[in-house]
Amino acid sequence: MGLGRLPPVLVLALVLAVGAQPQDQLPRESHNLNWNKFSGFWYILAIASDARGFLPGRDTRKLGAAVVRVHGVGQLRVVLAFPRSQGCQSHTVVLRKDGKKAVFRNPLKGVEGFRVLTTDYSNAVVDLRLGRAGRHSQALLLFSRQNGTTFPSMRRFMDICEVRELTAGATVLPKDASCAHTILP
Repeated sequence: MGLGRLPPVLVLALVLAVGAQPQDQLPRESHNLNWNKFSGFWYILAIASDARGFLPGRDTRKLGAAVVRVHGVGQLRVVLAFPRSQGCQSHTVVLRKDGKKAVFRNPLKGVEGFRVLTTDYSNAVVDLRLGRAGRHSQALLLFSRQNGTTFPSMRRFMDICEVRELTAGATVLPKDASCAHTILP
């Protein structure tokens, strides 16, 4: 039986049981990321966050999704879809590249940072920093081109969660893609 057929809770337990040793440092964001290659549709398979209410309730959890597109020089257009108690909700934001760092921002829309920490262009760990009205939060998102995960990508995600001290707020989302498919290009 492949890893994609294991229940999400079992995958998370396996990753933690293997004793993944977190690195002393987080992966550094890539200044030479090929954004045209990164662009496109991504499933969001797992989420870790320090914000209360960021994760959907247990009875409404489904795969999230993102569509990332280059929107001009130094700009990204990102559409995120997440299940909420009121149903699937999508949010669109245009982000501008920071002049000195490999991070995209739009403080007026509450996005302090969107950066890709690691990717092989089929899986990615994305760092999302949100903030408004003096409240700040961080989230890690496990992106995949497929609606299932691999052990190495899940382990990498959990390693980064551990370094960021977000393992308590981490969850693997069930394979129900009904919400994710609402934003298919």
